[in-house]
Amino acid sequence: MKEKIATLLELSHEIGREDRQLAIFAEGNTSVKISPRQFAVKASGSCLSTLTEADIAVCDTAKILALLEKKTLSDAQIEESLLDARSDDNGKKPSTEAMFHAWLLSLDGVNFVGHCHPVAANQILCSPRARDFAERRLCPDEVVCCGPTSVFVPYVDPGLPLAREIRDRTGAFIQKQGFNPRLIVLQNHGLIALGVSSNAVLACLLMAAKAAAIFVGATALGGPNFMPPAHVARIAGRPDEAYRQKQLKI
Repeated sequence: MKEKIATLLELSHEIGREDRQLAIFAEGNTSVKISPRQFAVKASGSCLSTLTEADIAVCDTAKILALLEKKTLSDAQIEESLLDARSDDNGKKPSTEAMFHAWLLSLDGVNFVGHCHPVAANQILCSPRARDFAERRLCPDEVVCCGPTSVFVPYVDPGLPLAREIRDRTGAFIQKQGFNPRLIVLQNHGLIALGVSSNAVLACLLMAAKAAAIFVGATALGGPNFMPPAHVARIAGRPDEAYRQKQLKI
C-alpha cells in the first residue's frame, strides 16, 4: 500500500504544479485503487501541490459505492457516511468527490484517477463548444493520450448528483464504445482522467490541457478544424501507436 500511496503523492504533485495551471489551492483530487475493497483519495480541503500522506484518506470502497444507490440523502448524511468510510477514524475526511472516484476505480483496468480544472479547458467547458471538445479530436497525439472520444457530462451539482451522472454516462459510453474512456469532460467544471497507471492519468490531463489551448486558439482563427472520424479511428487502432503507449506506460 505504501508504494501506491507514494505514487499517488507524486501524481498529485505533478497535477498541482503551479506552472501547469491545472489546479490551484484545494482544487482537484486524485485517487488510487489499493485493493478491490479499498482505495485512497485526497482529503477534503487539501492542496494537490503540497499533498502529504496525512492528507490522504483510505476508504472502504463498498461503503462509498453504497451511497450511489440510496435515493435520498441529506448533505449531513453524506458527510457522515464519508467519515464512516475511512479506514482510520482519526484520519481526515475524504473529498466529497470520493464517490465518483470509488465508482471509476471499480472499472476493470482503472487503477488511478485524477481530476482538475485546467484554465484552457475550462475556457471551453464554460462555453457552448464544450461537447465538441469532449467528443472530437484535433491532433493525433490527443487521440493517443486522451482516446478517440470522451464522456461528456452536462453540469450537475458536485457531490452525489455528479457521481451518479458520471456513473450513468460513463456506463453508457462503455456499453456503446466497448472500452473505458481515458477522459471525462465535465461542463462548467473540469476534467477527469482515468487509467491503469499514474503516467496514463498525467499524460491524459496534460494532453487535454494542450488540446484545449489549441482549440481556443483555432477558434479565434475561424476554426477549429477537427480530424475526420476515419482518421481518428486509424490513429486509435495503429499498432505503432499502441507500442508507443506501452513504452510511455500510458
